[in-house]
Amino acid sequence: MSLVRPLFERSFALIVLGLAGAAAVFFLLRAAPGDPSLTVLGDNATPEAVAAFRHHWNLDRPVLVQFWLWLVQTLRGDLGTSLTISNGTSIYDLLAARLPQTAFIGVYSISIAIVVSIFAGTIAALQRGRAGDTVASSFAAVGVSMPDFWIAYLLIYVFALGAGWFPSYGYTSPSKSFIGALHSGFLPALAIAAPMAATFTRILRTSLVENLHKDHVRAARAFGHGWVHVFVHHVFRNALIPFVTVIGLQIRYLLGGTVVIERIFGIPGVGALMVDGAFGRDYPIVQACALTFLLCVLTANLIVDMVCTGLNPKARG
Repeated sequence: MSLVRPLFERSFALIVLGLAGAAAVFFLLRAAPGDPSLTVLGDNATPEAVAAFRHHWNLDRPVLVQFWLWLVQTLRGDLGTSLTISNGTSIYDLLAARLPQTAFIGVYSISIAIVVSIFAGTIAALQRGRAGDTVASSFAAVGVSMPDFWIAYLLIYVFALGAGWFPSYGYTSPSKSFIGALHSGFLPALAIAAPMAATFTRILRTSLVENLHKDHVRAARAFGHGWVHVFVHHVFRNALIPFVTVIGLQIRYLLGGTVVIERIFGIPGVGALMVDGAFGRDYPIVQACALTFLLCVLTANLIVDMVCTGLNPKARG
């Protein structure tokens, strides 16, 4: 029962932040230069055609009215239709087709980052000041300093064009072949995962080193508990709290990385759809994609809060 109230409070905060984020996206798009009507109809369109287009899509109404109409429509579950992509295809259908691709790459990336960082961070903490710590810390420092798009091109040059182990462009959907998706999605997932893994490694190493010297760890050893038991239950468990928190914070980076990486590797995901919509001044597409990413970030942060509350006995109490 102690988790019910925090869950309700954070869920309410999620709704408020979601509405605020939706408003920010909407008004920032309207403030950007460019006219969707000219993008769709062309610069040679007649004033009558432009006026008819703007009236059809409610672009001739005041901005606050446009926002209210879009908000009501979105809350009803109707994301509208695209202005420029696939001849007015429903945005819901476009997202339904592309979201699984982005979700797969995202889960793939975060899984690689977590596995690598747990391994590297644990070794670095247990071998503090020795060779293992130096190697893991160096890896973390290099990984943090490299942007994902640069890593992507480096991976393509070495493992796709050079070794020929992975495709440099194109993607196999997991619905067609899960093994094919793992193979074709490895380089883009690794490009996104590398900077995150570096950050996770540094946080986990620091947290483990701090917990290794806590009084309760010494007390557990004094009571005769084995080192493995002490490390797992008294060191690693407590070190997971800041580690999990950072994972939740890095979800924003992960989703931002997919926008670039999907374009580089030709993955038909939400990130690539958002870029296409931005180039075409397709307001409904960009708003729907941004709102989807926002809800993913807020939901991930809510889950992380609940996990951290579960890991921390003081928070549960």
